[in-house]
Amino acid sequence: MIDARLPVRITLDDAADAAYIYLVDEVARGGVARTVTLGYSDAMINVDFDSSGRVIGVEIVGADATLPAQLLSRLRGS
Repeated sequence: MIDARLPVRITLDDAADAAYIYLVDEVARGGVARTVTLGYSDAMINVDFDSSGRVIGVEIVGADATLPAQLLSRLRGS
């Protein structure tokens, strides 16, 4: 179940072929205390945690091969 109160925001960096899903309003400089990397065949997923152990964001490297085309199109504004 997704909590509708979460301030979810997704950004896309086409040059890096990476998307970042923010689960907090902003990730402050130095706000990531730990990153866990999960590898997949088409992508690498980095899960960022704050100092309290809460997930604050998820980076998807290999976004073009992983995310739905409709979402990518919306993120690109087309």
